[in-house]
Amino acid sequence: MNAVTPKFGPRSAGGPRRQTAQANSTSLRWAALAEAGTVVAMLAGYEAERTDNTIRNFPALIRDAEPWRRELAENGCADLAAVMEPGIAALLAINARGSDCKLAAQALWQEFTTARSAMLALLPPSGGMGPKRSA
Repeated sequence: MNAVTPKFGPRSAGGPRRQTAQANSTSLRWAALAEAGTVVAMLAGYEAERTDNTIRNFPALIRDAEPWRRELAENGCADLAAVMEPGIAALLAINARGSDCKLAAQALWQEFTTARSAMLALLPPSGGMGPKRSA
């Protein structure tokens, strides 16, 4: 019998499986960062921010970008998560002791929004017809 056996082994480092896994992790991390930002805004005394389409759709938009943009966005999400996690833990600990954490939360909020803006700037220009789409 001359049957060809399919290869189920790992694909190359830049293959579709890796890109899908990275897109999923970026999407999950982005959603977690948005939730963390909401907590920080609340502790800072700011009203909940209205999320626009660019922020909401960032993972999908960056997925279709050039590899260097995707890599910078993934690194940016990881870096921001590394800042937010201990920052929120500290804010919650301060708040739990009954102390005012508003100024510290405002500083973390400023860090968060600055980093988020930098990541959003990585999105390729979409033009007048919206983002690039493929079939």
